[in-house]
Amino acid sequence: MILNKIKTTAICITLLSAVSCTSDFESINTNPQGATNSQLEQDYNTIKAPFSPMFSNVILLTAWPYQIFQNLQGDIWSGYMATPTGFANGNNPQYKLNNGWNNQAWESAYRGVMSNALKVKQQAEGKYDEFYYVSLIIKVQAMHRIADIYGPCVYSSFGTPNTTVFPYDSQEQVYTQMFTELDKAITGLTPIAKANITGNKTSLFASSDVSSYGGDYSKWVKYANSLRLRLAMRIVKVNPAEAKKQAELAVAQEFGVLSTKADTFTLQPKNYSNPISDISQGWGDIKMSADMESIMGGYNDPRLSAFFLTSKQFPGEYKGIRTGIQIANKSDRQDFSSVNIKATVWMSTAEIYFLRAEGKLRGWNMGTGTAQSLYEEGVTASFEQHGISGVATYLTSTSLPKNYVDPVAAGNNGTAVNLVPVKYDAAATKKVQLQQIITQKWIANFPEGQEAWSEYRRTGFPKLFPVLVNASAGTIDSALGIRRVNFVDSEKAGNPQGVASALPLLGGPDNGGTRLWWDKDVEIIQN
Repeated sequence: MILNKIKTTAICITLLSAVSCTSDFESINTNPQGATNSQLEQDYNTIKAPFSPMFSNVILLTAWPYQIFQNLQGDIWSGYMATPTGFANGNNPQYKLNNGWNNQAWESAYRGVMSNALKVKQQAEGKYDEFYYVSLIIKVQAMHRIADIYGPCVYSSFGTPNTTVFPYDSQEQVYTQMFTELDKAITGLTPIAKANITGNKTSLFASSDVSSYGGDYSKWVKYANSLRLRLAMRIVKVNPAEAKKQAELAVAQEFGVLSTKADTFTLQPKNYSNPISDISQGWGDIKMSADMESIMGGYNDPRLSAFFLTSKQFPGEYKGIRTGIQIANKSDRQDFSSVNIKATVWMSTAEIYFLRAEGKLRGWNMGTGTAQSLYEEGVTASFEQHGISGVATYLTSTSLPKNYVDPVAAGNNGTAVNLVPVKYDAAATKKVQLQQIITQKWIANFPEGQEAWSEYRRTGFPKLFPVLVNASAGTIDSALGIRRVNFVDSEKAGNPQGVASALPLLGGPDNGGTRLWWDKDVEIIQN
């Protein structure tokens, strides 16, 4: 066998030292050209092994850890979902951050993704680069979520041998490295993809690819470009010149960005299904939000039937719950509308059309189309993704979101706040047009609450109902919502010097009210 086996030499206490213990590889010097076919196959299997946990830990696929990994974080704070369950001693929906819940995203990313990406790098870089390039894309997909939850995080120092101290990078530094890694993956994978196309070859990665891409490197390049576009838009408030540069590079690259229904990145249902339906229908712990009822209900959006079940308590109706209310009994609202999504989607083609529409609104070169036409293509792509008809009629609708009525407690009622129609208003200000674009992107991205929460923090859209019970002791503004999650307890205990290095990078206290680097209190767009 050409590649050396991983040598685990110690039992480690902290999360990061645990994964660093798996990175004790000897140098790889053997020329693969001199290997036998059986040796190469054995090597490929060794390289392929880390991909399964990487795929499984970008978005968790088991119900109970997913619930605290994302469902009781981004899925709620984005305005997508709400819980009928009160939970004891305060909870995330009421802005009393539960540290016991909020460590799951961190630990899954480092144990499941970062450690395995490091294994692929040390085994494949410079020898079997197609595996390495794909691993970089998955790594960035996972870790931009972590940076967007916590802010500063361990990135460049990860895997440093013979140390128990892992300094944090600022979120700006992490984003800079992620752009570099995406560029490396795109530049390196493009000629391999072209050679496979012209030679009608199956990629070496095909048997490890559990996504709808099936090892098609041209689609992986499109995905990397699209991820680059997403991250570019995220930094538009803090570095508009770099945002424009990265976005235009993504769209202009020869394989381009996601543009067809087949380009949507979905984990294959035969291997992975979205755990939200179990949490919602089986446990009754998560339901449609009041914001979804207000916005999609007001629009009479045909996609409601693809996203939710009608209420058992109010047959034939879609009924949501307002986030951040006082809950006396779970039984009061557990028969409101359940989530009915089965697929796990990392990125949809619809999202990319909306990103391009926003770029056009800013005057960027986003390829063919106007802001309006790209907006309409985004809505159309979302309807196609879910097999829903009637998009032409929907795009002409001037209906507005409706007021919310809580049939259990009238004190939770709310007057509609996101007052923009579906029909694109070409005569409106750019800010109103952006609100329309982000509102439809918010709908199309359902149920990926982490991305929706990030975009809500970046743009303030769609406008959401504020919480009525704020248990944050003044650290979180009810009108602004939660801006980040505290650094995790396992890090404070196991990597205290690392956490200490992160505190000055935050720009504020380590709590849920401190804004991230890209989350600045400035106008999102000029009229």
